[in-house]
Amino acid sequence: MLDIKFVRENPDIVKQNIKNKFQDEKLELVDQVLALDKENREIKKEVEALRANRNKISKQIGALMAQGKKEEAEEVKKQVTENAQRTEELSRREKEVEEKLLKIMMVIPNIIDPSVPIGKDDSENVEVQRFGEPVVPDFEIPYHTEIMERFKGIDMESAGKVAGNGFYYLMGDVARLHSAILSYARDFMIGRGFTYCIPPFMIRSNVVTGVMSFAEMDAMMYKIEGEDLYLIGTSEHSMIGKFIDTILPEEELPYTLTSYSPCFRKEKGAHGIEERGVYRIHQFEKQEMIVVCKPEDSKMWFDRLWQNTVDFFRTLDIPVRTLECCSGDLADLKVKSVDVEAWSPRQKKYFEVGSCSNLGDAQARRLKIRVNGKNGKYLAHTLNNTVVAPPRMLIAFLENNLNADGTVRIPEALRPYMGGMELISVKS
Repeated sequence: MLDIKFVRENPDIVKQNIKNKFQDEKLELVDQVLALDKENREIKKEVEALRANRNKISKQIGALMAQGKKEEAEEVKKQVTENAQRTEELSRREKEVEEKLLKIMMVIPNIIDPSVPIGKDDSENVEVQRFGEPVVPDFEIPYHTEIMERFKGIDMESAGKVAGNGFYYLMGDVARLHSAILSYARDFMIGRGFTYCIPPFMIRSNVVTGVMSFAEMDAMMYKIEGEDLYLIGTSEHSMIGKFIDTILPEEELPYTLTSYSPCFRKEKGAHGIEERGVYRIHQFEKQEMIVVCKPEDSKMWFDRLWQNTVDFFRTLDIPVRTLECCSGDLADLKVKSVDVEAWSPRQKKYFEVGSCSNLGDAQARRLKIRVNGKNGKYLAHTLNNTVVAPPRMLIAFLENNLNADGTVRIPEALRPYMGGMELISVKS
């Protein structure tokens, strides 16, 4: 959410930013905000004048009563009553205006970083860099669920009966691999100086609206019936929510946290054949990283966060690339975002396995996350990034480590978490 003062002083910049995000239907919202803001300031000014006048009249009444001029005092009292009625009327209107103003401000997108490429949708995202050599083996690589079935490691049919489409049972060595990757990711991030955390898996509505846009909320979140609680779609939501309505000592920044959680998502819409299996699902687990820092440090932390994910995947011998998200692919609160994509030897292309985002002070403004600095209070900057999110990551792992005989190689970094196992063998 933008600062109302910034919108007031830079309406043309705000409108151009909306155009850059290809959301022209929101252009009129800027003028609505300016009109409401003007009315709100005029109301406050009149209320302040009425209160000052009330104090003046109160002194006048006291003087008249002291002089025995009761009739004149009664006449003046009528002015006090009229002023009180007008003040009450203005206060009601002020509340209405501020509610409308906040509702619109929550919809106007954040100002994107100047380095973000301008594009309409994810088809115009820009490749930044590749890490590792993508290889296509000289043997056929089956679909990922077929690989898992060879190890008797997945049962989607039973899960469909129990919970419906978009769910799964992982079993045996595949389930162990899933847990091993998460445990390794936890220790990998601890090794990089991040504090490990297990957060609440449900959050209240004020936290939801503080960390994401209404469009994201509708597309992602499951609400608990009869409760002011939502299942988290990612632990970033509850991790950033941890700092709601707090004043942080500047000397304690940055806060660098890595969190484990299950994640729950609606995943609305139709998806292609490559997004079946365990690619798009309603329930998965993830290791996340978040940073709360000073504004001048957020660019540096952004680069360090996505690099962590790249380094993690490379230790598992998975080639990856980074993709700069264009303006039209950025969620409204984001200033800048980079996707990390893993190589799929079967598809002969990369696919998304993580996303790194800098949200500037947007979440901090909504959640009132302030920093007590040497020169006064200011809003913190917040960032988040995926370390790893199996079971989607399992697709990249299995394809890139599959051998011609159907076994799957366990990279050295992961072997301690797999009981020393070097290969996953096909089950007869």
